[in-house]
Amino acid sequence: MDTGRPDISPFSPDTAYAAQPEFSLEDFSRTIFKSLRRADQRKWAHAYLKGLVATPGKKSVRRLATTFSRDPSVVQSLRQFVSLSPWDFDEVMEELTRWVAGHRLEPVWSIGRAVLPKRGDRSVGVHRYFDLHSGRRLNCQLGLGSFLCAGSIQVPVDWCLHLSTSWTQDPERRRDARIPDSEQYRPLWAHTLRLVDRLSARTDSRSPVVLVDMSDEPDVGHLLHGLAKRRRDFVVAVPPHLAVLPAGENAPAPVSARALTHAQSTETAVVPLPGGQRRETLVQTSLVQLPGGHQSRSPGPPYRLFAAADPARCPSTLWLTSLTHHTLAEVCSIAALHTGTTAAIGAMERDFGLLDFEGRSFPGWYHHMALVSAAYTFRNLHGLAAAPPHTMAQRVP
Repeated sequence: MDTGRPDISPFSPDTAYAAQPEFSLEDFSRTIFKSLRRADQRKWAHAYLKGLVATPGKKSVRRLATTFSRDPSVVQSLRQFVSLSPWDFDEVMEELTRWVAGHRLEPVWSIGRAVLPKRGDRSVGVHRYFDLHSGRRLNCQLGLGSFLCAGSIQVPVDWCLHLSTSWTQDPERRRDARIPDSEQYRPLWAHTLRLVDRLSARTDSRSPVVLVDMSDEPDVGHLLHGLAKRRRDFVVAVPPHLAVLPAGENAPAPVSARALTHAQSTETAVVPLPGGQRRETLVQTSLVQLPGGHQSRSPGPPYRLFAAADPARCPSTLWLTSLTHHTLAEVCSIAALHTGTTAAIGAMERDFGLLDFEGRSFPGWYHHMALVSAAYTFRNLHGLAAAPPHTMAQRVP
């Protein structure tokens, strides 16, 4: 694993995708949806996209249609396009990734979680899910998305839908929702690795840092080992029960990450924030190792465990990072980007129809997520000038 101070350039962008102030919604739509095979598909993709950008309030298909036509057949055509028309989500998101690559990017891939409440049990993937952050058990769909950071703006470039075993092991449900045979149950840590692998395959990345909150994932160790195997640096929020070893001690017994925070040293870090602001933060930190796996009795490489603390020294979210040679200010500033990912998902829910998909099929869900992602990206990045990517050294004083 590269533990030095990386000069991170996640992409080698095609200059054709560099942002231009005069780049219209029509130009953007023509670029992002050029993989659609038929002219009528590209027509309805642009219409749906225009509706998401221009329609205020709830983004039902009927309200989207009335933005540009009073013809009742338009509503059916839009529904047909999203739920039944055979077009490839992956190809659209690849084009979206290339377009985003024309902007000034931070060296971070952030994985965010979208909790989409639903009524009933017929929408694909809907299940009972305990949301740790709200403290509520919800009937919902659960999606994980990959976000690229363009300065203070974060935009989604990939999604996956979590399917519980009640869906993957029920042939009738699979058939009705048109779930492909290749889609099987995956825990959240496996979905995260899948998103990392897909983004790696479609970019010329060198060494971006993977940022994700897995503080409620009991098997987060599989994710950490998977990222290490892929030689991916990371900043991961971990659950309090994660077993760790104090680094440098002779055969110590594993302890929980939360228990170790009581023995951590406390330092003050001046954390750079978006917009040029800085925040002084009290941080508890120590070097740790993970216990060896089934095939290795020796512990792995050293990692840094850290948590922001209030003046009373009460620890908050626990983070683990492979960036042990970076300053606390650097790793804390990367962890702080997760709030931007959460805010982006909230904006997509509030202003771009993330919660308003009316269909029930697996392909339809992905189509809707591609369209919402495109609308959000255009609205937030349109007109921003292209610029070279940041390096880690540029992000801190």
